[in-house]
Amino acid sequence: MLRFIVRRLLETIPVLFIIITATFFMVRFVPGGPFDGEKATTPEIKRNLEAYYGLNLPLHRQYLNYLDSILIHGDLGRSTKYANRTVNEIIADKLPASIELGLLSLTIALVFGLTAGILAAVKRNSFIDHAASSFAMIGICVPTFVLGPLLVLGLAIHLGWFSASGWYNWQDRILPSLTLGVVYAAYIARLTRGGMLEVLNQDYIRTARAKGASELRIIFRHALRGGLLPVVSYLGPAIAGILTGSFVIETIFQIPGLGREFVNSAFNRDYTLVLGTVILYAVLIVTLNLVVDVVQVWLNPKLKFE
Repeated sequence: MLRFIVRRLLETIPVLFIIITATFFMVRFVPGGPFDGEKATTPEIKRNLEAYYGLNLPLHRQYLNYLDSILIHGDLGRSTKYANRTVNEIIADKLPASIELGLLSLTIALVFGLTAGILAAVKRNSFIDHAASSFAMIGICVPTFVLGPLLVLGLAIHLGWFSASGWYNWQDRILPSLTLGVVYAAYIARLTRGGMLEVLNQDYIRTARAKGASELRIIFRHALRGGLLPVVSYLGPAIAGILTGSFVIETIFQIPGLGREFVNSAFNRDYTLVLGTVILYAVLIVTLNLVVDVVQVWLNPKLKFE
């Protein structure tokens, strides 16, 4: 297992290097610059600002300086939009809201998805199975940028049960978490149903039933571990989708998270903040995918030899 983890870690190094390099040069080639705004800036002030942020250096020199800053010192640079604030400080300030939104959405996705999938598999071809399958299909077909405004219109504006925007109390968390979680709950429900049906048809399940094992024991002790393998495989991309999907949700519901800040930094051409956010999300996604790989190997040890 240790060799498997070390090999996976070594594989992430070139991935992160490519992401950092591609993002660095892509943001530099975008037309305009961080100091080209609505407010006119004199050439002298613009030159001083570029010298302060090192933007007057040749592009390859900027790239090498940035690599040295993040690899040696762990410094993501200073924001060109927010005076006297570093990217590290902005991320530390905005990230907790995004993490909370992601955890709440993932919890909703797992609770509703696993429950619906297990019930659909156990009650195959029944009303419960058809209802769960219909829920999954609707969740897959309706994107978050459509579902979010619909929930706001129905539950916040017409019924007045929740707030339409903000991030101040527990009621503000429900609609954005539900919007982001329902979509992934639908995929998890379909995968759980398929995985459980395949396992429930195995010979060892028939043997357990012949020995008089209760249905709950068969489901949770014998079938669930193998039936959840497709779900575990999906969790890596799902968590990545929840992280990137928060950009849309945070903008719709006006959540002061990192996703919303990333969207604003792209419009403001805040090079360092865009780079810092991309690097952080890349590290999180790669780390979470590694955790998913390890859990898969723990559930099915044969995978480490593939």
